[in-house]
Amino acid sequence: MTSSFRNFLAAFAMIFIAVLTSCDQNHTPLPRGYVRIALPEKEYKVFDTIYPYVFQYPVYAEIVPDLRPSAEPWWADIEFAKFKATIHLSYKKASSQDEILEFFEDGRNFVNKHIPKSTGFNERIYEDDESRVYGILYEIRGPEAASPFQFYVTDSTSHFLRGALYFNVSPNNDSLAPVINFLRDDIYNLIETLSWK
Repeated sequence: MTSSFRNFLAAFAMIFIAVLTSCDQNHTPLPRGYVRIALPEKEYKVFDTIYPYVFQYPVYAEIVPDLRPSAEPWWADIEFAKFKATIHLSYKKASSQDEILEFFEDGRNFVNKHIPKSTGFNERIYEDDESRVYGILYEIRGPEAASPFQFYVTDSTSHFLRGALYFNVSPNNDSLAPVINFLRDDIYNLIETLSWK
């Protein structure tokens, strides 16, 4: 055997051993990732129709009448198709303060239904004497909370509007957190720009 052939075999053996040892089959799996969500720029337009309330809503949303059989007049849905999310709005005309208190209690009961799946919640109180808008926004935390936001507002005499954000996907609010945080500002804006007719 010539020395050049021996050198060739030695180089081949070293390369072969290097390839075998570098192909370790024991690897650590990476944590499961989520798709990056591209969020649009914030821009609003006015919802001012025959409905007894007016507010601003995002240009990347669509407002449609609530057509469910149980829906009442002036109920609507703000649909965020890109995010598979909807804010359900239900309006009640009240004839007395007792009726307003009854609607508030119903709204609180809806919030309480989410407590078993939540890890906690924050309350944000709204009081706007000039527009006569008073209410509470509940931010419901927890990875399995079906509705991360519930709110109700009133003029304390005859108007009552309740809203709830739901996603048309299985609750996993950890992965939905960027969208939930993004829509939080839209809900704040809705309440802060609300006025009654």
